[in-house]
Amino acid sequence: MAFSVLVIALIAAIVLPVILHLRTRGNNKPRPANLPPGSMGLPVIGQSLALLRAMRSNTADRWIQGRVARYGPVSKLSLFGTPTVLLTGPAANKFVFFSDDALAMKQPRSVAMILGERSISELAGDDLRRIRGALAEFLKPDMLRKYVGRIDGEVRRHLDESWAGRRAVTVMPLMKRLTFGIISSLLFGLAPGHVRDALAGDFARIAEGMWAIPVDLPFTAFRRSLRSSARARRLLEKITRETKARLERGEASRSSDLIACLLSLADERGAPLLSEEEIVDNAMVTLVAGNDTSSVLLTFMVRHLANDPDTLAAMVQEHEEVAGSKVDGEALTWEDLGKMKLTWRVALETLRLVPPLFGNFRRATKDVEFDGFTIPRGWQVFWVSSVTHMDASIFHEPAKFDPSRFKDGSPATAPPCSFVAFGGGPRICAGMEFARVETLVTMHYLVRRFRWKLCCKENTFVRDPMPSPLHGLPIELEHIGVASSLGKSAC
Repeated sequence: MAFSVLVIALIAAIVLPVILHLRTRGNNKPRPANLPPGSMGLPVIGQSLALLRAMRSNTADRWIQGRVARYGPVSKLSLFGTPTVLLTGPAANKFVFFSDDALAMKQPRSVAMILGERSISELAGDDLRRIRGALAEFLKPDMLRKYVGRIDGEVRRHLDESWAGRRAVTVMPLMKRLTFGIISSLLFGLAPGHVRDALAGDFARIAEGMWAIPVDLPFTAFRRSLRSSARARRLLEKITRETKARLERGEASRSSDLIACLLSLADERGAPLLSEEEIVDNAMVTLVAGNDTSSVLLTFMVRHLANDPDTLAAMVQEHEEVAGSKVDGEALTWEDLGKMKLTWRVALETLRLVPPLFGNFRRATKDVEFDGFTIPRGWQVFWVSSVTHMDASIFHEPAKFDPSRFKDGSPATAPPCSFVAFGGGPRICAGMEFARVETLVTMHYLVRRFRWKLCCKENTFVRDPMPSPLHGLPIELEHIGVASSLGKSAC
């Protein structure tokens, strides 16, 4: 029976793209004469599988550079069932980030099907500004400073439960557990327990299928993502209803968590600013974005510091100075984070070398010109972060780790829209300050309590679609002050 289902799935995977191509071939509008150079590849599939293979073999940068070398900085291709234009370079990044009138946010169809149609990643115009403004209410510094103590408690509890007393740990899954715990607490008020753990499992499966060909077939990551999304959505809908009731009874306030904040917002007529569908869709997106990007950043900071004792020593000194102004057990404050300038520069340089987001998509809302080429209405625009991050004409010795490149949160000498780990312009990541708080609090306790070395001699990583180090980055731990009690190496 299982074999028969597999055969049917394989036949469908081969035949369906051909049927779709034959049905739509005669309806295609005439294409402009000045399309960018390039190849569209096979119908529907296009270059999707080639890009995904390159990401999973850690050769995606080389794959993009190969297209640039062959076709130039602007080229056409087909990704995830949609005709696409690849744009590269600072001018292209600026065009993407500052062209809201012509380029709307656009994720692959698979993302919209999994995370929802009313999220910030799918909307444009007034709807986008309304949703983004609502999320900004929760993520602005005045609100975040209230949550530093809660994040501090989550980090300390996590290190006590999952790091303390161990001779070796695997960093990536632990950082995912930590960041998921932090964000699910602040977004939904979820305490540690089986509900949080089940939701974490669902979101891990959701992430596996977001960049996939959107064909719902058995045994695929896309099918697993859809099912996990449905379970997570039901839970978030339940949490939203319960939070609404608690607000009405006066048992919750606007600052309790993200759901409470969004439910509390009203327009000028006093009507709810967001529908419950919009609250759930944007909670899904916020949880995915906040969890994956922060856990990747923290993991790769640990990875780098294992082989950079000078940077680690400078960070330890910075954090000991902060700790010296506090009594034992006192939580960090917003003001303490402002003293951790070196640590944030280390984080930014880590993001330059290993950006969590390889690239992103926009959709042309009308025919638009760039660099002498036409991008037709309805086509995707794909921009890639590593092209400028690793450009020797922008960043001197781009492969070298050098936190001094950054001053006041941006590269000191690079042209605008060159460092794009958080996007740019009106589309800059709304959660950037949240990521900064999470990162600084975590590294404060990590570098003061532990030293570590890598267990794997081969220090590589792959993308699927987020970067993931080999075997999840196993490390051998040394506990500061208690190392003698841990015995011999666990690696």
